[in-house]
Amino acid sequence: MNSQTIRLLVTRALTDKAMAFAGERFHIWCNPHDRIMTTPELLAAAQAHGADALLVTAFDRLDKAAIEALPPAVKVVATYSVGHNHIDLAAASARGLAVLSTPDVLSDTVAEMALLLMLAAARRAYEGQRLIYDGRWVGWTPTLLLGRDVVGARLGVFGMGRIGRSVARRAARGFDMAVHYHNRSRLPGELEQGAVYHADAADLLAVSDFLVLTAPSTPQTARFLDAARIARLPRGAIVVNVARGDLVDDAALIAALREGQVAAAGLDVFDNEPDIHPGYLDLPNVFLQPHQGSSTLGARVRMAELLTTSIASVLAGAPVANRIV
Repeated sequence: MNSQTIRLLVTRALTDKAMAFAGERFHIWCNPHDRIMTTPELLAAAQAHGADALLVTAFDRLDKAAIEALPPAVKVVATYSVGHNHIDLAAASARGLAVLSTPDVLSDTVAEMALLLMLAAARRAYEGQRLIYDGRWVGWTPTLLLGRDVVGARLGVFGMGRIGRSVARRAARGFDMAVHYHNRSRLPGELEQGAVYHADAADLLAVSDFLVLTAPSTPQTARFLDAARIARLPRGAIVVNVARGDLVDDAALIAALREGQVAAAGLDVFDNEPDIHPGYLDLPNVFLQPHQGSSTLGARVRMAELLTTSIASVLAGAPVANRIV
């Protein structure tokens, strides 16, 4: 299929540069409303505009029924994310629908967010900011907002994929952290780069002064960080989540933050976002960000470039490295 004849449906407006890049290659119809499309809206738009491919976000749910109801012309679904738990891959495979994602191009960007959250939680950045904004800061004192040292601490990484390895590399080289990790399987030595593997996640938790969640959302990882596992952490540990919100049992983490088992948390993702658990909003020891781990201009353009190039390749019958099914 000639790329100039491909009709691409985009469910949310991308950056100007990303949209321009895609527009040079395809006929584009983009959702004119700055909100998530309902499934009926998406299906109707795909039919009305004769879409050959969809470019969706992590918040566009494509379950089995939605995939089966897509117009026959749709051959590719490209998700503007690394995660793909919002797409029923089995249904896509059964239908012969190619599914693409954006690995690699945002690993470093998300790792930067993980380090920001780690440092902000450790150094009580939210509390310090509130002191200033609320006019309560009366000057420096030797005991003001004492935080935690990051340098030399033990870092536990749950999920040592591309993002996890990017976090681990920066933590080890930049902060002399001793890196430990749990993964579905042990990495080759050249990818471990000195990190210590724990086959049992419980053993990882026991040595994690800082715990960073970078694993994908799967039935196996859902509510991974529950009350029992939080109790395995060293008292006063710091938790960071840049993966998916459903890896955390919110009630359990909030209780641990209130009680002191967890000293602080840095969270960029939440279960049921944007409707986050209200308990977080009452806590001074959490540093919250609105799911912007990959929110840099460079990353957003790289994501669009990868997906649009891959869509054209798949429809031309060529293999691509970022195809999931």
